[in-house]
Amino acid sequence: MDAPPRYSGLFGSDRGQPESFWISLRYFNLYRIAVAALFLAGSAIYGDTLSLGAHQTDIFRGVSGAYLVFGVAFQWLLRGWRDRFNLQLSLHAFTDIAAITLLMFASGGIRSGLGIMLLISLIGAALVAPRRLAWLYGAIAAIDLLLEQSYWVLAYDAPEANYLQPGLLAIGCFACAGVTSWLAQRVSASERLARRRGQELENQTRVNQLVIADMQDGVLVLDREGCVMQHNPQAQSLLGVEPLVGTEVAGLVPEFGDALRAWREGRVWSPPADIDVHGRDLRLRLLEGGEGEEFTVLFVEDVSRSREQARQLKLAALGRLTANIAHEIRNPLSAISHAVDLLEEDRGDRDRERLTRIVRDNTQRLDRLVSDIMQLNRRDRIDAERIDLKVWLPGFLEDFAANESVPGNRFRLAATREAAVEFDREHLRQVLWNLLRNAVRFATPEPRSVRIELRALARQVELNVVDNGPGVAPADQAKLFEPFFTTDSKGTGLGLYLARELCAANRARLEYVDDMQGAHFRILCREARA
Repeated sequence: MDAPPRYSGLFGSDRGQPESFWISLRYFNLYRIAVAALFLAGSAIYGDTLSLGAHQTDIFRGVSGAYLVFGVAFQWLLRGWRDRFNLQLSLHAFTDIAAITLLMFASGGIRSGLGIMLLISLIGAALVAPRRLAWLYGAIAAIDLLLEQSYWVLAYDAPEANYLQPGLLAIGCFACAGVTSWLAQRVSASERLARRRGQELENQTRVNQLVIADMQDGVLVLDREGCVMQHNPQAQSLLGVEPLVGTEVAGLVPEFGDALRAWREGRVWSPPADIDVHGRDLRLRLLEGGEGEEFTVLFVEDVSRSREQARQLKLAALGRLTANIAHEIRNPLSAISHAVDLLEEDRGDRDRERLTRIVRDNTQRLDRLVSDIMQLNRRDRIDAERIDLKVWLPGFLEDFAANESVPGNRFRLAATREAAVEFDREHLRQVLWNLLRNAVRFATPEPRSVRIELRALARQVELNVVDNGPGVAPADQAKLFEPFFTTDSKGTGLGLYLARELCAANRARLEYVDDMQGAHFRILCREARA
């Protein structure tokens, strides 16, 4: 017969019970086995002295033996069946109530003092039982006590006044079961809340660690003595010291120690504009851990990186501005060119021809400048494709030599193996054309004075353009890729800037390598998938 709906949840499958409940039940069953064994041994050895089974010795020993057998069976069941916890708990509790009541009867009733064992069993069961089951165990124990006393009254003519002690013990059973269950549920709720709060705290700690680890600034957590307790990877990278934990911050960078002491002493500390650490400009910011906390947080900002980002933003804004200006210049420039064409038709005056030639040259220079700027404004319109550089470069070099009137033996191509890249073909042509034009201009006229080297790296392809010329002066290297920077009076100053922007649009990187062997430009491209 199925259990009524209101009780089906008590004795149904409950595999979700905490492991601690099963452990408690197993330990309490060991207590049950020990008590049964002691009763059995005590009745056999000291039965008369301890009054164990004083009324019915055979019943006492039989119940003790059965109690021991049930305990061993329960222990075996707990090892192999981890389901229906409430059902198993109820079997244990009902066995305790029945066995202790019979043992109490066999020892002379309520006067034997064994009734106190019921309270211990009820408390043990109520610690892990739902409240309704705890009340049920208390009720059954109370009924058993009263029935046992009634049997004494009916069968052995015991005084009716003796109901007082069983009645008080029955009330005690109710009270112990109910109060213990209430307290256990309060403790269980507190434990669940503590576990949930602990999990939330652990999750928050993990989130904080991920955020701090992903910060661009270095973060150092210092103790009262100024020693590093924790740090993120960026701090170790900026300071270039390993390991950092346990190191005094004043020993790492003296300015850091001065700042920390002044800040903790309440003195006004004005940080220098920059603190030079291993060639990097760093800036500090200090934050107290909070009232009563014994740590300080020190933030280390890489100012040089911030400056580079600001410079890139300025250059991007300048690029948009110049693109708009170039668009406005193109129309009047076309009119000037047309007027020069008309003036050239009227020949005979040398001064006019010279002035016309000057206007023509500068008009062409302006036209190249406008074309470069307009091309820069269209750099994001890319059509990337797979290009095998080892196959493509020889044809490109022949085309360049023919158009620029350069002997083909000026170039030396070195390619280790097949290297394919993802690049817009026209963009790659413009970038290499610009680099080779500069290399030919500054290299010596001897054969193989310009080298084009191709290397295949892990997921990248490296393309190098190297000449044997004087190279780039150290003072000019920082401005090499800035727009309108040029050392040639006839140049526009946009060639290298445009080349780098086209590389960036194709997810490549153009950089200058200062290796003291002439000018060396390197392009790092992403390798094309097969």
